[in-house]
Amino acid sequence: MTRHTLSVLVENLPGVLARVAGLFSRRGFNIESLAVGPTENPEVSRMTIVVAVEELPLEQVTKQLNKLVNVIKIVELEGSTSVQRELLLVKVRADATVRSQVLETVQLFRAKVVDVSPEALTIEATGTDDKLSALLRMLEPYGVREIVQSGMVAVGRGARSITATSPR
Repeated sequence: MTRHTLSVLVENLPGVLARVAGLFSRRGFNIESLAVGPTENPEVSRMTIVVAVEELPLEQVTKQLNKLVNVIKIVELEGSTSVQRELLLVKVRADATVRSQVLETVQLFRAKVVDVSPEALTIEATGTDDKLSALLRMLEPYGVREIVQSGMVAVGRGARSITATSPR
């Protein structure tokens, strides 16, 4: 199975997310990552869906997605032709004995500290899945207390845009 990133423009209406996710569920596909947010048009939302599936079943699901009334457009984003990022918030044990080492690791990954307490630091990092996984591996020895990670968001490289100006 291979990972595929789909950018799906949908009408910004209640229930659309449930219908799209249900379509994947009925086919037995696990959605690895799902991020939904508004576009520059308040009537349109963008879903970025990462799914591990073979090519032919993905084509069938894409065709069925296109049949849903609220789906405007679907584009598969290849890693080489798109910018793909995730957001990670991680709370790490960082008392006075290891705080400087944790801060060094944070700088190495171009992350930033967004909250400080006497016993812990909360770190914000953005990047690819590989970068965030590497950061977590480096922070593990200090004691990771909590992790929150967003779904992937992605946009095609260059001037072209898939965003529709209005719903169908």
